[in-house]
Amino acid sequence: MEIKAFRTSIFRENEDLTAFIFKYVKNPKENSVLVITSKIIALAEGRTVEYKNQSQKNKLIKEESDFTLKAKHNLFTIKDGMIMAFAGIDESNAKGKLILLPKDSFQSAEILRKKIMHKFHLKNLGVLITDSEFVPLRVGALGVALGYAGFVGTRNYIGEKDIFGRTLKMSKTNVADSLATSAVLCMGEGKERQPLALITGAPVIFTNKTKRNELVINLKEDIYAPLFANLKTIKRKNGQKK
Repeated sequence: MEIKAFRTSIFRENEDLTAFIFKYVKNPKENSVLVITSKIIALAEGRTVEYKNQSQKNKLIKEESDFTLKAKHNLFTIKDGMIMAFAGIDESNAKGKLILLPKDSFQSAEILRKKIMHKFHLKNLGVLITDSEFVPLRVGALGVALGYAGFVGTRNYIGEKDIFGRTLKMSKTNVADSLATSAVLCMGEGKERQPLALITGAPVIFTNKTKRNELVINLKEDIYAPLFANLKTIKRKNGQKK
């Protein structure tokens, strides 16, 4: 598997994202995965708010989240089926603005995928929208998939045999987040200005139908469920229990 990150100009709010991609990604190969940082997706969608004060930011975080938990230094949130700090709202490299996450990363990935496939006459292409998150008790950020299209996001080993012939009962590989982490490592977290990357030779299964909930796990089945004992009821913004 090879990953090529593209150094670009600074992407501006409401800029044409498709034209921006075509400027740098000249000839994507068949069976490749285009990786795009969520920040430029959000900027293209105009998902920004002028920063006024911390109180305004906290209110916005709660509006963007399905659940919030106040901690000493931040707000832990659940958004789009993932635990993250501050609902993913970012102040870095934003010039006094708050940058929200894309409205619907799966939909954005599918729209871009169709445009890119049409332009380059491709049969198989994946599009992956990434962000950076943190793993409990580990230092440093990892890449995570906010949304994707064109490939299967998990690899299922359940029912198969291990090297000693034992039947696997729980094993699955999180393909989407694994690709995201690999790509973000190459794209960087600072001033690299590499919001795009192209992955070739990835061990993925390409598909035209993406299952957007295949990475989501029921809280009762999560291996870390005991840590979330105080989150017995999570209410979405529409009032329904999760």
